[in-house]
Amino acid sequence: MTRSDPPAGEPAHPGWLRKRQGVEPTTSTELFFDLVFIFTVTQLSHYLIAHPDWRGAARTAVLLALVWFVWIYTTWLTNWLHPDRGPVRAMLLGVALGSLLLSAAIPQAFAGTGLLFAVVYVTVQVGRTAFSLWAVQGTPWLVDGFQKSLPWIAGTSVLVVVGGLVGGAVREAVWATAVVLDVVGLLIGYPLPGRGRSRPERWMVEGGHLAERCGAFVLIALGESILVTGTTLTSHVNRVTSGAFLLAFAGSVALWWVYFARSARAATEVIARAGQRTGALSRVAFNYLHPVIVAGVIVTSAGDEQLLREPGAPATMAAALFTLGGPALFLAGHAAYQAVLWRTVPTSRIVAVVVLLALVPIGVWLGATVAACAAAAVAVTVGVIVADRVRIGPA
Repeated sequence: MTRSDPPAGEPAHPGWLRKRQGVEPTTSTELFFDLVFIFTVTQLSHYLIAHPDWRGAARTAVLLALVWFVWIYTTWLTNWLHPDRGPVRAMLLGVALGSLLLSAAIPQAFAGTGLLFAVVYVTVQVGRTAFSLWAVQGTPWLVDGFQKSLPWIAGTSVLVVVGGLVGGAVREAVWATAVVLDVVGLLIGYPLPGRGRSRPERWMVEGGHLAERCGAFVLIALGESILVTGTTLTSHVNRVTSGAFLLAFAGSVALWWVYFARSARAATEVIARAGQRTGALSRVAFNYLHPVIVAGVIVTSAGDEQLLREPGAPATMAAALFTLGGPALFLAGHAAYQAVLWRTVPTSRIVAVVVLLALVPIGVWLGATVAACAAAAVAVTVGVIVADRVRIGPA
C-alpha cells in the first residue's frame, strides 16, 4: 500500500458515494441525463414506422436493447455514486453526449452510420465502467463487482464494433449476439476464471431509487408518444384527425394509469424492503423487464402515428400489430414485473394480452379500420384498470 492509497475498506472518494438513507431522491443531473433519451425513443419509434415488418421490428429491438444497456448501467452507477459530485456529474454529461450521438445514428444504424453507432457505444460503455472502477476504489464490494463486469462489458462492446465493421444480416447477427451475451453475463454474475462471479446479494443496491428511475424512463417514453401524435396532428388538423388524436391520447393515459396509478408507488416500497433479495430482484425487474414495457410504448407510438395519418383506412397486419400489439407488449411486460415483485399471477393483464393478440388477426380479417383497432386497444386497457380498481378498491 502506498501513502496515497486508502486503508482497506475505506473509500478513496467518500464524498462521491450516496449516503443511502432511505430512498435516494432523483437529482436534477439525473433528470437532465434522461432528457437525451426522449430523442432516443423518438428515433426508435420513427425507425419502426419506417420499417414496418418483422426484420424492422427485430432491428428496433436490438437497438433498444443496446441503448437500454447504456441507460440502465448508468442508472445503477448513480445508485451508488452521487450524481451531483463534480467528477460524477462530468461522467454523466459525457454519457449523455454519447447517448445523443447514438440516437442520431439510429436511423442508419444498419447502413452507413453503423460504425459510428458502434464506436460511440464502446466508448460510452467501457469509459463509464472504467470510471466507475476508479471512483469506487476502497469500497471492496463495489470494486469486486466492477472488476468482474468490466471485461464482460468491454468484450460485448468490442463485439458491437465488430458488427459495425460488417454489414447486412451479419451485423444484425453480431449485434444480437452481443445483446444476448450481455444479458447472460449479468444473469450469471460476470464470472471470471479464478475470480468467481459477482453475487447480487452483495450489490447493496437501493431498490427504491432504481424503481423511481425506471418509472421516470417509462414516463419519458409515454411523453414521447404524445409528442409524436401531437406533431402528426399539427400537419393536418380537422375533425377526423382531432378525434384520432383524442383516441391516441386516451390510449397513452390508459397505459400511464396501468403503470403509475398504483403499482409504481407499491413497487418502490416492495423493492426498498427486499433486503438481500434487492440486487437479484432489481436485475430482473429493471434490466430485463422494463425494456419490454418501454418497447410496448414505442410500438404503441408507431400505431398512434398510423392512426392519425389514416384513421379510417382498413388495418393492415402491420397497423393492427402496432395498435393492438403495442399495448399487449406493454401489459405483458407489466404483468411479468408484477409477478416478480409480488409473486402473484396478474390475471387481468394476462387476459388482456390474450384478447389483444387475438384481435389482431380478427381485425385484419374483418377489415376493421385503424381507429377501430385503436379503440379496442383502449377499451381492453381500461378493462385492466377497472379490474385493478375492483380487486384493490379506490386509491
